Amino acid sequence: MKKLKQFPVLRSDEEAEDFVANADLTEYDWSGFQRVHFELQPKTERVNMRLPKSLLDAARAKAAAEGIPYQRLIRRALERELAPKAAQ
Repeated sequence: MKKLKQFPVLRSDEEAEDFVANADLTEYDWSGFQRVHFELQPKTERVNMRLPKSLLDAARAKAAAEGIPYQRLIRRALERELAPKAAQ
């Protein structure tokens, strides 16, 4: 089996654009990459709810383990639950 290349360190958008335009990306090791979720819609509304302390503590702990704010974790759970099933 062919050994996969490691991705180079790209220090600018221009370097990244040039790399993607000219490299054969099938030759590179993608195993270290993680999925990233971009939040593009503006947050204009606010919600206030009561939760059991144990549930809020669990959300905070999970969010801390993922390195994100707990409000984002809760919003992501809502988005996943309410997203159309075909999009998942």
